[in-house]
Amino acid sequence: MDYKILVTKAAEEEFERCIQYLLFEKKSIQAAKNVLDDYDATIESLKYVAGSLKLCDNPKLREMEYHRINFLNHRYFMLYRIVDDLVIVDMFFHELQDYENKMY
Repeated sequence: MDYKILVTKAAEEEFERCIQYLLFEKKSIQAAKNVLDDYDATIESLKYVAGSLKLCDNPKLREMEYHRINFLNHRYFMLYRIVDDLVIVDMFFHELQDYENKMY
């Protein structure tokens, strides 16, 4: 099944903070480009695999029907929900963040 993807404003803003950090704090245009390319590839992949990825292990996130997709080449991931043929990406995180407590 091909899904439509909707990235929420909160997820977009968090991703933008990540890119800004790489550009202005780490001063690495290449790192920012690589993460951006990985983000685009992950969004593209999500169109086709969203329904096949398992629900989150965390009971609270599972109850809210969140799935997780990891970036292929970086330590980032997105949490998303599926409503009919629409995938709603609610948040973007680095794997070292305490994401479970941020989501509720």
